[in-house]
Amino acid sequence: MRITGGKLGGRKLSTPKGRDIRPTTDKIRLAVFNMLNSRGMVNGAVVLDAFCGTGALGLEAISHGAKSSIFIDKDIKSLNLAKENSDNLGVFNECIFIKKDSTKIHKKPDNIEKASLLFFDPPYKKGLVLPAIDSLKNSGWISEDAFAVIEVEKEADISIECKDIKDISVEKLYGDIKIIIAVI
Repeated sequence: MRITGGKLGGRKLSTPKGRDIRPTTDKIRLAVFNMLNSRGMVNGAVVLDAFCGTGALGLEAISHGAKSSIFIDKDIKSLNLAKENSDNLGVFNECIFIKKDSTKIHKKPDNIEKASLLFFDPPYKKGLVLPAIDSLKNSGWISEDAFAVIEVEKEADISIECKDIKDISVEKLYGDIKIIIAVI
């Protein structure tokens, strides 16, 4: 697994042993960041990677010009892997790491900026995306009209009717995976 583009493009990322973490593939990350960059969503953004796993999405964002990334995961192995990857890439100081469940997050501290670009790639078939968006929004982590990239199983129905999703601008299938870009 590698960073697919930007200033860190081609650099390797440490990957998990076993099947507990399911990282977004290089191919899908490349497609997602092509979509985001074509819309000017990454450069200067404060990013929040809500189920960070390896940290690949938030680190890819930094490589493409994001100001900083906030990594949240309730699993310490995942958070440590994201820390290791950020340190190996030399961007540790542009990152904040929080061991917490994104669906039950605490109030955002004043010293952390609100996120304008969010990534949601939770374990599949557990219905975690909408509770995480709700929790992060209600706790002050999300800026007004932020963009969310949501990766779910292709059968998942992330409804535009959800009170926290204002608009779904992209919905694409990549095999068994659905990528949604929405304004929240």
